[in-house]
Amino acid sequence: MIQQKVNFRNTNNGNITMAAVINFPEGFNENQKYPVIVVSHPGGGVKEQTAGLYAKKLAEQGFVTIAYDASYQGESTGEPRQLENPYIRTEDVSAVIDYMTTLPYTDRENIGAMGICAGAGYTANAAINDHRIKAVGMVSAVNIGSMFRNGWENNVKDADALPYLVAGSNARTADANNPEVQTIPLAPLKEEDAPNEELREAWEYYHTDRCQFPTAPGFATARSLSQIISYDAYNKAEAFFTQPLLAIVGSNAGSAWMSDDLLNRAVSSDKSKYVVEGANHMSLYDRENYVEEAVNELNQFFKNTLK
Repeated sequence: MIQQKVNFRNTNNGNITMAAVINFPEGFNENQKYPVIVVSHPGGGVKEQTAGLYAKKLAEQGFVTIAYDASYQGESTGEPRQLENPYIRTEDVSAVIDYMTTLPYTDRENIGAMGICAGAGYTANAAINDHRIKAVGMVSAVNIGSMFRNGWENNVKDADALPYLVAGSNARTADANNPEVQTIPLAPLKEEDAPNEELREAWEYYHTDRCQFPTAPGFATARSLSQIISYDAYNKAEAFFTQPLLAIVGSNAGSAWMSDDLLNRAVSSDKSKYVVEGANHMSLYDRENYVEEAVNELNQFFKNTLK
């Protein structure tokens, strides 16, 4: 058995059923205990894309891994579809851990978590709150609140994001009074909408044969802005983020400042950054040479921190 597709009730919302894929290492024996790594997908992504890729490769290194679809997204249930409420997405990480603790082969004392892009930010936030997470890996991390407030390259003031909060509030009114849900793009929906090459690659990843997937439309409900704009994935990291942390970034990633932000704020005494030379934010999603380099670092990190 290499993979198992599972569905389970979300312990934070019993009306939602989570969909996930568990990956097993070679020679897996359900009567033994294994360290587990929970892998969270980017905003707008699903488990079949980069999260599933990293989960599969880490399982090949001896871990049990689980990649899942966030509530309201992918094959997980919940209405409205494509809700990207960061507080719910953070709680989803803990809900997945809840489920994994019910399985006989999970070593409850050795649960790690990682994510890509916004999934890394949600993972960091979950670790601040949930100390069952013993180690955190981040790949091309994005603090989704900071990104929407401050821009891809951190060149916008917080206060200038007020119109987005207003737009989120207005979208809630529109949704309450009309059958059609208002939406916003989480990555460029058209190539010509991309403001730079890095985000053009985001369009390419989600909307071409590179990695498009039917359950990943690449947009979110506009009402999500009401939660995203004021959200800080690293809130209270200076007090409560005590776990080992590895942040992997591309040398050409415009988003790298969001990894640096957590590295500066986290109280953890075991925190490090690994730079993949030549990679940008999107390269680390699926480019084979860059992914292999990142997985090698993650493998060593989790083997050192999950005993």
